[in-house]
Amino acid sequence: MDGIIDQRDEIDEQITTHSRDWKLERMPAVDRALLRIAVWEILYNDEVPTAVAIDEAVELAKEFSTDDSGAFVHGVLARVARSA
Repeated sequence: MDGIIDQRDEIDEQITTHSRDWKLERMPAVDRALLRIAVWEILYNDEVPTAVAIDEAVELAKEFSTDDSGAFVHGVLARVARSA
């Protein structure tokens, strides 16, 4: 959790850049939290494979957020991963 807090500005910039016209404030809180965790894992945690970080975030979004959240989270994280 400290890593996410320490890198929050960079993480939020990555999310904003790759979310295609969605502002962080407009995203459901669950999506925003999952994206922050997964982006940190993709960019800063070598112990978690990128595909695992994306899959876990997508599954959690499907279970705990809106009907469209799984696809949204997947799209943002896939774009972040490609740019990393």
